[in-house]
This record gives sequence, C-alpha cells and structure tokens, in this order.
Amino acid sequence: MKKLLAVVILLLVAVLMALTVPDKKAHKEAMMKAIDEYVTEEAQDKLGDNVLSKLGKNVAVKTIELALNSKLNVHDYVLLNTTSVRLKGEDQLLSVGMFGHVFTFDKEMLREKLEESVKAKEEAASEKEAAKENARELKKLQKEQKKREKELAKEQKRREKEAAKEQKRREKEEKKRAKEAE
Repeated sequence: MKKLLAVVILLLVAVLMALTVPDKKAHKEAMMKAIDEYVTEEAQDKLGDNVLSKLGKNVAVKTIELALNSKLNVHDYVLLNTTSVRLKGEDQLLSVGMFGHVFTFDKEMLREKLEESVKAKEEAASEKEAAKENARELKKLQKEQKKREKELAKEQKRREKEAAKEQKRREKEEKKRAKEAE
C-alpha cells in the first residue's frame, strides 16, 4: 500500500510539474529582472546614482534583452525546461524552470559571464586589429616588392639599351676600320 501511495504521489508530482512548466517568456522575464538588478548595482557602484548611470543602465539592459531575444534557446524536458545561449561554441545554461518558477543564475555567475563576453569581444577586436595590421603590412611589402621589380626592370632595360648602343658603336668602328683598310 505504501508503494502504491508513493507511486501515486510521484505521478501527481510529475503531472503537476508537467502542467506548471514555465514558458520562454517567463524565463526571459526572470532573466531580465536578474540582469536589471545586476546592471543597476554595477552602475551605482561605478557611476553613482545619476542620469548618466541610468541612461547607461537602460542601454545595457536593452542591448542584453535584444541579444536574449535572438539567442535564447529553450530546452523542454516535459517536467522542466532550461534556457541557454551559445557562447564560444558551447551552450551556457542560464535558467531552469519548474513548478511555475524560473530559477536563474546568481549575480556572480552573471558577472563572470558578462566579463567573459566582454573579454571575448575585446580579444576578437584585438585579433581583428592584428589581422588588419598584418594585411596592411603585407600590402606595404607587396607594394615595395613591386616597386623594386619595376626598378630592376627599368635598370635592365637601361643596360640593354646601353649594350645595344655599345654594339652599334662597335659595328660603326669596325665598318670604319674596314673602309680604312680597303
């Protein structure tokens, strides 16, 4: 009887879980609330409580919200669901939803993920700048090489022209000597 009661309770819990799985909108709202709290705290710590910090906070929150709209993936497991975003080729778990509630990451995890994201963007920007610099350097070297090749070709033509003049001069001298010898 106890086993039957345990099975019935488990089934009821499973049905309750399945019926109360939050949707994507609930996940997004919970994450945006956590992000708003984090950004507000960071803005006040770094910029104080002024118009600039509020403006920066609003811009940051809107930017993150737009990114979440396009990159947020919901994984439904019938009894619960999770959300994640793909960063650096890996899915990063952001929240878990069950019993009608969404459990999000904590502020420290958010700080780490945002710092990782900023660092990744900075690294990508520096790599892009290094690639541009390499391309400029390569272009400069190619230009110098072409210039040297043109100079060498010009010098070769000048030598050929001088050699042709010298040959004509010799031929004239030989003709002159031949005439004198006759």
